[in-house]
Amino acid sequence: MKKILVPTDFSKEAENALKVAAQLAKRHSSEIYLLHMLEIPMQETDAVSAQADVPEVMFFMKMAHQKFEDIMNSDFLTDITVHEIVKPDASFNGVVDICREHGADIIIMGSHGASGFKEMFVGSNAEKVVRTSDVPVLVIKNEHPDFSVDDFVFASDFKNDNKETYKQATELATALGAKIHLLMVNTAGNFTTTTKANKRINSFIEDYSFKNYTVNIYNDESVEKGILNFSNDIDADLIGISTHGRQGIAHFFNGSISEDLVNHAKRPVITFKI
Repeated sequence: MKKILVPTDFSKEAENALKVAAQLAKRHSSEIYLLHMLEIPMQETDAVSAQADVPEVMFFMKMAHQKFEDIMNSDFLTDITVHEIVKPDASFNGVVDICREHGADIIIMGSHGASGFKEMFVGSNAEKVVRTSDVPVLVIKNEHPDFSVDDFVFASDFKNDNKETYKQATELATALGAKIHLLMVNTAGNFTTTTKANKRINSFIEDYSFKNYTVNIYNDESVEKGILNFSNDIDADLIGISTHGRQGIAHFFNGSISEDLVNHAKRPVITFKI
């Protein structure tokens, strides 16, 4: 976790994410890449490459840099290397490109909470970050004066295509000093016996040396409710889920899980791309 990318629109939610990133950066000697995607009208965006001194573009750039200066003076960023990046792209498609360009290990983003992914920053484009990111995306809902993770729920159907995401989850848990609670949710329409579920989970993790975990089979009305209710029961600090890049959050577990999980969770959620 040496390079952390934090997209920002200078909102309170974005600041909450940056504060978490700052805490992790101090603990792991990381650098932060603070990215602002400018909302510039299309005709002005087209002009950026043709004429860099277009008045409207220069105005937006100047405003962004002023806001960056204010953020850089924040006490919580003291002694952290922060790189300022401003891009004239309101679509958020460029976030993943910036992540790859700078070799970021994780993206940390703020969310407005109940409004969900569709209201993050500049609109529904934020979901594209989760869908297309090759690195984990940590979504922060609230302010965390002391962001520590002791109990980390990793929810999965424990099929083989999720194994790479579990590897990422164990690496994160090791870095955070967290216990992973492996969670498989049983529903009436997709029921698996406890014996079969335990066998599937144990087979899934047998190639990994990570030992700080528990195995949990939880019955509920839906997978989303099961994850939320189990996480509430153990007062989890973090929920981890897998996503299919081509389909996004709505189709992890090879099924059709709604975005309500991320929207309704009161605690941080981290996504891992399958």
